[in-house]
Amino acid sequence: MTIDNSFTEQGGAAQPPQASQPWRKRVYDYIVVGSGAGGGTVASNLARAGYTVALLEAGGADTPASYYTPAFFAKASEDVAMRWDYIVHHYDDPEQEKRDPKAVELRGEFGVWYPRSGTLGGCTAHNALITIVPHDSDWEHIADLTGDQSWRAAAMHPYFRRIERCEYVTDHYFGRPHPGNHGFLGWLATGIARPKLLVADWKVLRIVVATLLTTVEGKFWSSWRYFRDAWKKFVGGPIEFVFSFFDPNDMRDSCFERAGLFFVPFSIQRGQRVGVRDLISVTAQDFPDRLDIYTNCLVTRVLFDEVGSAEGPRAIGVELMEGLHLYRADPRCDPAGPKPPLRTLQARREVILCGGAFNSPQLLMLSGIGPAAHLREKGIDPILDRPGVGQNLQDRYEIGVVTETKSDFALTRHCTFKVPNVGEYADPQYEAWLDGKGPYTTNGVLICITMRSTPDRKEPDVFMFCVPGVFKGYFPGWTSLIAQQKTQFSWLILKSHTNNRAGAVTLRSNDPTDTPHVAFRYFEEGSPGYEADRDAVVSGIEYVRRVSAKVSGFVEKELLPGAEYDDRDKLRQFVTDNAWGHHCSCSNRMGRPDDPMAVVDSNFRVIGTRGLRVVDASVFPRIPGFFIVTPIYMIAEKASDAIVADARLSTGVNPLS
Repeated sequence: MTIDNSFTEQGGAAQPPQASQPWRKRVYDYIVVGSGAGGGTVASNLARAGYTVALLEAGGADTPASYYTPAFFAKASEDVAMRWDYIVHHYDDPEQEKRDPKAVELRGEFGVWYPRSGTLGGCTAHNALITIVPHDSDWEHIADLTGDQSWRAAAMHPYFRRIERCEYVTDHYFGRPHPGNHGFLGWLATGIARPKLLVADWKVLRIVVATLLTTVEGKFWSSWRYFRDAWKKFVGGPIEFVFSFFDPNDMRDSCFERAGLFFVPFSIQRGQRVGVRDLISVTAQDFPDRLDIYTNCLVTRVLFDEVGSAEGPRAIGVELMEGLHLYRADPRCDPAGPKPPLRTLQARREVILCGGAFNSPQLLMLSGIGPAAHLREKGIDPILDRPGVGQNLQDRYEIGVVTETKSDFALTRHCTFKVPNVGEYADPQYEAWLDGKGPYTTNGVLICITMRSTPDRKEPDVFMFCVPGVFKGYFPGWTSLIAQQKTQFSWLILKSHTNNRAGAVTLRSNDPTDTPHVAFRYFEEGSPGYEADRDAVVSGIEYVRRVSAKVSGFVEKELLPGAEYDDRDKLRQFVTDNAWGHHCSCSNRMGRPDDPMAVVDSNFRVIGTRGLRVVDASVFPRIPGFFIVTPIYMIAEKASDAIVADARLSTGVNPLS
């Protein structure tokens, strides 16, 4: 991997390379800020297309053992080598916020801990690896909103095929497109949990059977007819059909447009995590003269010239600081420590922001683009009044239902969920993982259920899955419960396509090392329709309780919410007090150029500027699908195409020709 940590000193626009140091590239075709699902993908694609790219990451490139092991994704979220700590606010009302048992005080601020990943690869380094395509309606919504037909679902499907290297479906089509839209030549390997893990633990198997029975409860014959009709229309053998029917990423059965039981694909290869970090590494090895990776470099603002021109300011580079643990979300940051000198890098073509839903709007505002009154209040001279920057922040609503059983789960009985220290024996499951086997090769999710919270919904909006262990939300030290509690399991309930659009990311100060203020404004504090969102989560709790009732033979009791929450009003209060999210998005939303609240257009260009784009979770107008990483990978591929097309149109030259 090529790591280049050299810069020019601050002094306006970046200067050309010094003759005495010809190896130092200070001018690039593109500067990409942020190396996560959006930035890592775009930077790699642009380098492969023949352009020189500087990829800037504020964190380091540490790769602790928790990164590689899928079952240790929870540990990865608390690994100090990669972790960034944010305190966010679910409510503006401090009294309501205190009702959340997860709320803590951190760095003098009381709120809810929201772990992010400050490392090469961004949050793909600690996510739960679930790789599921979004609903077609997510793409259709963007097409309708922007008027850009290239966002239609049929046009977006090939982007998933481009990134995927499917390892759980056999490619019988000899280079032709897979009829279910799977890809086999992409960079992101996908797999599923081995079926024999189900039969290795009779309690897990009984939960799976109970889940299947609950999905057809009261509608057995209609479910059977649907299954039969799907088989009649299917082209292929019976085994392929069964895999297709329960595969959420196979487009032959409308994917998640129907509710029901599915297995869960996730991004693994030979039992190890894979993600955009792997793509970055391979690209840097293949094209060392095109992709330079700058780690521990905190971008402080975008640099512009032609400010005030009729065509809008033009991005020409970035200002940054180089050093360890500069950003205050880093738990190792010393806010009182000295700050390194400011340096600059220059971009010939474009600057592309990919810092995510918190940091991309922060960086735009620090650069003078955002709500003008707010910028002046923080001592920043506005160069472009875009009131939508930082607004429209969205997230899922999630809740956990924790149940105590009468005995340990066999799958986790001997699990310590830790890498053995020197001189310490590994637990049996870790030894199995070293051979690419056992439960550590998965994220613990074997199956999932989707349902419509109300019969009139066009598509399922509630996603539920079961994992051994305790999961009731994020708080410092939450992962210690996983190894301690071998007799408990948790249902996780996610509400997608939430109605709330009232969240906001705003500046605390004009100090680029400071974290922004993040307010989600849940339920009553948010947008109209919050009642439907909350009731959907309540319906999910009631659903998984019906599943648990079918395995009452080994269930001791429900621990959370608990038997005292015995009606919908009580459950509504439980959801209000305990819900959380972890898929922040939509804070630089896409829209038409004449929409005053839109931040980027349908080609990811920051409206009112030249040479500046945003490509990350912040650009979605509404939160997509159930899990956000796959949609980000897909839009990053689309953005790469748009950027390369614009470059070739402006010069008429293919850099590879």
